Amino acid sequence: MLLMGTRPTIQMVAELAGVSRGTVDRVLNDRPHVNEEVRQRVLEAMRQLGYISPRELHQRQAHAALPPLTLGVLLPSWEGQFRAEVTEGVRQACGELEESRVRVLVRRCETDLPQEAVELLEAMRAGGAEGFAVCAVNDPAIQSWIAARAAEGVPCVTFNSDLPESGRLCFIGQDIRQAGRVAAGLLCKCVSGQGPILATAGNLKFDGHRQRLDGFRERLAELGFPAEQILVRETCNDYETTLRVVGETLAEWPDLRGIYMANLSVSGCCAAIQRAGRAGRIHVVCHDINETVRQLIRSGMVDFTIPQDLRRQGRAPLLFLRDQLRNKRPLESGSFHRRIQILCAENLEG
Repeated sequence: MLLMGTRPTIQMVAELAGVSRGTVDRVLNDRPHVNEEVRQRVLEAMRQLGYISPRELHQRQAHAALPPLTLGVLLPSWEGQFRAEVTEGVRQACGELEESRVRVLVRRCETDLPQEAVELLEAMRAGGAEGFAVCAVNDPAIQSWIAARAAEGVPCVTFNSDLPESGRLCFIGQDIRQAGRVAAGLLCKCVSGQGPILATAGNLKFDGHRQRLDGFRERLAELGFPAEQILVRETCNDYETTLRVVGETLAEWPDLRGIYMANLSVSGCCAAIQRAGRAGRIHVVCHDINETVRQLIRSGMVDFTIPQDLRRQGRAPLLFLRDQLRNKRPLESGSFHRRIQILCAENLEG
């Protein structure tokens, strides 16, 4: 037990954890060659003693002297995995930003109407937000709002679905058009050049869905597929709508052999295939990964999926905005992409 006024030391942490001072130092500085069980023991000893390293103490003192900062996040109306993963990323960022006196406002659209998005952005601005992370429909009203903020020196970062002509600071997400091109190449490995291919999007007003389809059609054209062979349908990212639209298309086109899901609700697509009695004869390529998609891949209903790091898309924009407003760090590029991954039955984990 510590005496009143006694500050914990590295030696005390080492003794409580049963390790050397050098091991504690390696844990503090996140150096390699420390057994995970030992690392956790050192961290627990630090927690029990209330030990704070000189570097962390300096950071806390520096953060305490910073003026408060408020950031705003605008999310689309999408449900399911997107909301859960992105929200978790935002939560992680909030934990990292709290000590540096950064407050985060989060608002979610109930519809895809541009005016609702503008009103929510304006409400966060009135609430003190000095920078914004935005995922919204690509509409002139939203672009104009962001352009007006850029002219005032207020940074906006788009994520998941871009607003490239808005004057936004940068875009964080997958290389969307390239992901669509990759999807086309994968589907072509499964189907011949004969018969139509169905490509579905949730809402073509979202740049992300439109860019995926553009890349998909572009690559198919390069591979010799005529444009009239590609059927494009919107499904509103809704299970029932997807079930109906895919079912109607299968009934109308009995020789259809491939489906590209450039949107959410691949489960609705696969349910429609099963209802039509076409399981095993329709090849499906989609985006993102969750337990439902894993099961559909294992069962053979989905051939390939192209996942993206949705948690990073929720977390990274807020850290970028903090750095811009606090440190005025210059950006090297207007877009930040991760390497595209492909998952199928042969490399699926979990």
